[in-house]
Amino acid sequence: MALYAVIPAGGSGTRLWPASRTARPKFLLPLPGPLSMLQATVERLLPLVPPANMLIVTGASHADAVAAQVPEIPEGNIIVEPQARGTGPAIGLAAALFARRDPDAIMGSFAADHHVADPIAFRQAIRAAAEAAREGYLVTVGIKPTYPETGYGYIRCGEILFHREGLAVHAVEEFKEKPDLATAERYVASGQYQWNASMFVWRAQTLLDAMRRLLPDVYELLTEIAAAWDRPDRAETMERLWAQLPEVTIDHGIMEHADNVAVVPASFGWTDLGDWHSLAELLASEKDDNVALGAEHIATDTRGTLVFGDGRVIATLGVEDLVIVDTDDVLLVCHRSRAQDVRRIVERLRGQGDQRLL
Repeated sequence: MALYAVIPAGGSGTRLWPASRTARPKFLLPLPGPLSMLQATVERLLPLVPPANMLIVTGASHADAVAAQVPEIPEGNIIVEPQARGTGPAIGLAAALFARRDPDAIMGSFAADHHVADPIAFRQAIRAAAEAAREGYLVTVGIKPTYPETGYGYIRCGEILFHREGLAVHAVEEFKEKPDLATAERYVASGQYQWNASMFVWRAQTLLDAMRRLLPDVYELLTEIAAAWDRPDRAETMERLWAQLPEVTIDHGIMEHADNVAVVPASFGWTDLGDWHSLAELLASEKDDNVALGAEHIATDTRGTLVFGDGRVIATLGVEDLVIVDTDDVLLVCHRSRAQDVRRIVERLRGQGDQRLL
């Protein structure tokens, strides 16, 4: 089956500051390497989706870097959004363009900044989701939780609808927001919940039909933009109409309200690498291992420490459970238990109007 895919490439990954910046966001970084997260996303999709069937939606400031990193994607398949409007408009526009090209197109949406340890199992899950999409479902790929994570949303699985590619396809009973620890522990213990990784598969037309019902204003604007795609006034139409779109995500705008939603629970070593602690956990074989990326680490009496650099030698003595990130203009040192709070530094810089380090 010939599939289509859209890769939303936005955001700056504030919890991975100071390596991730507005000008060089998380998806352009080699995390965990050697490929950038964007390059790795494209690479694992290529056995399923030919380059001509991939669209990447990104901001104007990143378009050149995106094109340079993935030259296999045709230049015309890199869509520049004038302003960030969330995943709803980005994915919806891709659906409208795919539907114009192929009325029966089955498409997936895959964020540019997620890590997958087992690409073969990932593709098995996507093939199963695509078969479910043929049946008219809006399909999300649920990640079997391995611990009570409070930073992810959860999906409650309902009855098994059928099996595809050796995997069960369930009806979705409800989406749950990020829970507190006690609730997350209960979700995981029940076996009824999956992490919501915001990976989606559906017929392009099925999504458009859902948008027409649930987000009619967004649907009308995107339909008008898509109609102008091959016309000389495309750029002007995009600029004028995109500014009128509300900011909305596919999760909140569509998936939480549609009545034909299914989930394929799967396990393929997924993580969104949301902070430095999660990167260290991914790369360390043992809990107390040190991890070094882009730097020579001279570690003496040092345990559980992550260093990320740009070539300079980093030496540590008598420390444990630290994050050390060395860039050309900022040195970050924090305890791994505070990795989620790195965003507070970014918020402080923004509040001060200091753009130099953002």
